[in-house]
Parts: sequence; C-alpha cells; structure tokens
Amino acid sequence: MGAVLRAAGCYQAGQVLYTGQRFDKAAKYQTDTKNRLETTPLKHVDNFSDELCGDTKLVCFELVEGATPLAEFKHPIKALYVFGPEDGSLSQAIIDCADHIVYVPTVGCMNLAASVNVVLYDRQSKQQVADCAEQKDAQIRINRDQNNRLKIRS
Repeated sequence: MGAVLRAAGCYQAGQVLYTGQRFDKAAKYQTDTKNRLETTPLKHVDNFSDELCGDTKLVCFELVEGATPLAEFKHPIKALYVFGPEDGSLSQAIIDCADHIVYVPTVGCMNLAASVNVVLYDRQSKQQVADCAEQKDAQIRINRDQNNRLKIRS
C-alpha cells in the first residue's frame, strides 16, 4: 500500500480508497516512505460504487475477456479507478457496474503497485498530450492571419 500511496502522490491522485482488511493488518509494517498519508487521503470503504458522485466514472483494471487495452483507453476527466487484488480478481458485481473495464497488456500479471503506477502514468501522459494539442491550437489561433480559418479534417 505504501507504493500505491507513493504513486498516488507522484501522479496527483485525489485520494486512495481500499476495501477489505489487508491494509489494516499490514499498516504496522509502514511502507509509506514518502509520507504520502500526510497529503493523500486514505479511506476504507465497503463498496467502491457507493463512492461515485456526479459524473465520476467507475473504471476497473483487471484481466477480463473483452476488456479494453490500456493503450486504446481514453481516461475520463473524473474517474474512480479500481484494481484487482494481487492474489485474486475483482468481483463480478463490481465488473458489472463498471463504466469501463481496462487491462494492461503484459506477459503474466503485475503486482498492485506496478499496475497503479502504469495506469496513473498513462493517464498523466495522455492528459499532457491533450493539453499540449489544445495549447498549440490556441497559439495558432492567436497568431494566424485573420483570413486564415483552415482546419485539418478527419
């Protein structure tokens, strides 16, 4: 969990939610080496779907047949990401209520902390590309001739 908190801090996740009792039992081993608990809220919940509000999308990351590969996934602006446990899977109930089911193509499966790092990095990098494209277009609009209204058509 310390590595998950570290990833949340590095990629500016708003909070970390968890279910079950594993973290409570493991907390005494303190693996939060960057003290992210001071800046990233950590909350135990009984059901992730109870935490959804407004237009927040529930996105499950799990090796599920028919899931979307991460490279093809467009991250929602507001999302609650749910990851399966290292020694099991998410429940069918959470999969059934998910807005998106995504997997990270690998040979074998990654541990929880590695998965969280890869997914949050992917979100950040895709957002930076989108932001950069919008900034470039704004720069073009500001600087082009008043008669130039050209656009690239798809």
